[in-house]
Amino acid sequence: MSLAIRAVTRQDYDQWLPLWDGYNAFYGRSGATALAPEITRMTWARFFDAYEPVHALVADKDGQLLGLTHYLFHRSTTAIEPSCYLQDLFTAEAARGQGVASALIYAVYERAKAAGSPRVYWQTHETNLTAQRLYDKVADRSGFIVYRKIF
Repeated sequence: MSLAIRAVTRQDYDQWLPLWDGYNAFYGRSGATALAPEITRMTWARFFDAYEPVHALVADKDGQLLGLTHYLFHRSTTAIEPSCYLQDLFTAEAARGQGVASALIYAVYERAKAAGSPRVYWQTHETNLTAQRLYDKVADRSGFIVYRKIF
């Protein structure tokens, strides 16, 4: 497969949106629990705002988008350099198992290094065993457990 990992462009919206919707549906954000349309619009806009720390890459095979990843840089109280949080990662169902997700992860690694960030991290749901098999090959488990409070 001749796969190119590249920054998303404004012209990608019509192909990015179904991937974004698929990612959200995977995590139960569809139908009555779907993200509000303004969240999707703002997320998309942030990719093209130079003042935003949010970025998007897509996996492109011959003009067809097969996957996406969104990542952001942020400060930390334990380091001078920025940390890179890989927030979203999704591969179209038909392209799974073909190296798309790992190519996207490695592309984020390269962007993080270029930005002076020595650390890329992410989280996944404990039931996402398929993804964990990949993640165990490309990164180390931190041992941290995520807690949250939603208001």
